[in-house]
Amino acid sequence: MSMTDSSNPHGVPRLGSAGSLDRLPAGVARPRYDRSRLRPAIVHLGLGAFFRAHGAAYTEDVLAADATGSLDWGILGASLQRPDQRDRLAPQDGYYTLIERRPEGPEARVVGCLLGVLVAPEDPAGLVAQMAAPSTRIVSLTVTEKGYCHDPATGLLKADHPDVKHDLEHPGMPKTAPGFIVAALEARFKAGQAPFTVLTCDNLPGNGALVARLVHDMAALRDDRLAAWIAAEGAFPSTMVDRIVPAATDADIALAERLTGFYDAAPVAHEPFRQWVIEDRFAAAGRPAWESAGAQLVSDVAPFEHMKLRLLNGAHSAIAYLGVLAGLGTVREAVADPALRAFIEALWREEIVPAVPPPPGMDLGAYTAELMERFANPAIAHKTIQIAMDGSQKLPQRLLATVRERRRQGAPIGRIALVIAAWMHYLAGRDDNGGGYEIRDPMAAELMALATAGGGPIDTVRAFLDVEAIFGGDLAGDAVFASAIAGHLALLRQAGVKAAIGAAA
Repeated sequence: MSMTDSSNPHGVPRLGSAGSLDRLPAGVARPRYDRSRLRPAIVHLGLGAFFRAHGAAYTEDVLAADATGSLDWGILGASLQRPDQRDRLAPQDGYYTLIERRPEGPEARVVGCLLGVLVAPEDPAGLVAQMAAPSTRIVSLTVTEKGYCHDPATGLLKADHPDVKHDLEHPGMPKTAPGFIVAALEARFKAGQAPFTVLTCDNLPGNGALVARLVHDMAALRDDRLAAWIAAEGAFPSTMVDRIVPAATDADIALAERLTGFYDAAPVAHEPFRQWVIEDRFAAAGRPAWESAGAQLVSDVAPFEHMKLRLLNGAHSAIAYLGVLAGLGTVREAVADPALRAFIEALWREEIVPAVPPPPGMDLGAYTAELMERFANPAIAHKTIQIAMDGSQKLPQRLLATVRERRRQGAPIGRIALVIAAWMHYLAGRDDNGGGYEIRDPMAAELMALATAGGGPIDTVRAFLDVEAIFGGDLAGDAVFASAIAGHLALLRQAGVKAAIGAAA
């Protein structure tokens, strides 16, 4: 993606410029509320494309439905690393275009609930102050799995992580998401104010409880009284989020201009489907009426997150690693391959669905059929290399939890073992045609060294299984699991993805 320059190369009027909303085409939805009255009450950490197409879109719908009522739910975004997002959005006053990519053609709407973007490295104390302000009622997050600075195999805070150590030594100038939350909650604690709700929207099992534990542990390393207050008064609801949002491209900028007539440096394309399941456990300051926009407020998110992590995200990882190795650049291209599509359907049917208790009212057969339709959407170009990122952080919850359950039951894990083998082979950095690609993972150096160290497949597999941060302390000693992966890895090395899939059929 080359969307780094927020300038307008064509001289087209910019979205957010004076009168631009009034000049949008009739078919483009736009904010109908009085934005000048909109007040920020949500600070969102990690302002990427997903949140802007999901949580912000739900919030926009709430505001649109109550345009003359309460306008208390504006959003301030915060980028924890780079200024790019701010630099694209600030010149257009936070407005951006959502492009719903339907098979029958795209549809655009303009979102106005984002009131500004802070850049944490430029002013960490300022971000802490905004989070700690009495007006802030919710701090939400989409910082990806690696943004929590935890061990994905154990769920524990990495106290030796360099950024965690920095935050403990410089609590007023944090770098990490847990560090910012603890610093802001400490300010509220010292001011005698109630805590805000912490609402994580990342793909982590028990994400609310996990973040509560990480925040508590970081606080306890600094002040036992603060940790006790957070444990007693804090609200950390769990969530399950679902919408396919590919990384934005220059083609999206061009499409947004064609649909709206205005230049937008920060459009977001997404699929039509969306789902948000939220544990209804918020601090006293409350929340937007997200249920009015279709969110599901429930007492227990676990069955929904279990279903989504194992079935959607697990399949996505399978498609990503097998697809990258086979030279298939997008999910839709991968599932258009009959053999790969049949493999994913068998993976669901034979190994994953039997380990997933269906949530209330859900038919898992119908759910996976709908997933395959979403994957095949010809209007969505979701890159396999994008999904393949950060596998060390994703595989424990997406696939290894299913492996453990299946092994306890003595049930087959052959197809999941092929996906794990494909991940290990992918880390060698070459596809079946000899082409190279970039490995992006917080453990990339260590894992690439294991993948390219030489030796036979079983030696490679045993070296990987000894990485406790990914496989825990139990799977290293599982000879059946190791043997299954090694058999697939040998075939991937010798004959490639098509042969390995064929042998697994």
